[in-house]
Amino acid sequence: MSRTVYVNGNFVAEEQATVSVFDRGFLFADAVYEVTSVIDGKLLDNAGHLARLHRSLGELNIKPPATDDEIVRVQQELVRRNSLDEGSVYLQVSRGVADRDFGYAADMTPTLVMFTQQKSLRNPPQAEKGIAVISVPDIRWQRRDIKTVGLLAQCLAKQQAVDAGVADAWMVEDGVVTEGSSNNAFIVDADGNIITRHLGNKILHGITRASVIALLESDNRQLHERAFTLEEACAAREAFVTSATTFVWPVVEIDGHTIGDGKPGPLATRLREIYIETALARA
Repeated sequence: MSRTVYVNGNFVAEEQATVSVFDRGFLFADAVYEVTSVIDGKLLDNAGHLARLHRSLGELNIKPPATDDEIVRVQQELVRRNSLDEGSVYLQVSRGVADRDFGYAADMTPTLVMFTQQKSLRNPPQAEKGIAVISVPDIRWQRRDIKTVGLLAQCLAKQQAVDAGVADAWMVEDGVVTEGSSNNAFIVDADGNIITRHLGNKILHGITRASVIALLESDNRQLHERAFTLEEACAAREAFVTSATTFVWPVVEIDGHTIGDGKPGPLATRLREIYIETALARA
């Protein structure tokens, strides 16, 4: 049975879901997106994702396509129609449709698309065994804080990791780690200090990152928000990544160098458990 997807006010079968070839999301990657995880049919951290959606739209001067309540109703209806117990809801907003031109009108009608994906989120093998990553140069543009669909550099980084037989890539710029191909990076140094890259235009302001930091603060754990080098990462006691669909995944190898004892560390393991419990309770 095909999925039901949402396109500009209509629920349609995925085979019938289309947008114009003149849509600026297709022609220029002039679009933003969000991904909300679903467990037990519940949308996790969705308020944070909608808040970041508004920020991205505002930074690009794209009109909101609907109210938050309207978006949530569509998300919930897609979960219901597709009998989604575990997976995600993808949401994309483009500036809209117009003949191809670098310039654009201020009053364009945005295109809104949503669909679901079934995924194993609660108990994937990556969470149990940890993942290996490689380092690659960060070749992206300078506004990585805006969650645009211009993801070619991240796709190339991810494929480079796949070709190397590992799970992901950590991107490096000016000698320091920015983030993973689709996640935020954390390390725990030999003294137990938890370190992650500070916010700014260089990284995406991860919703799961923010939730994990809040959990650390509630447990009186000290967090240092600063850049760190690959050398620091390789010498770390633990490393892990956070994102909407991975929650917390331990990193056990970087560029062939074993992190800690090569097994998921206790902090990453516990943070994952607490995050899922807390996010479900809030949903």
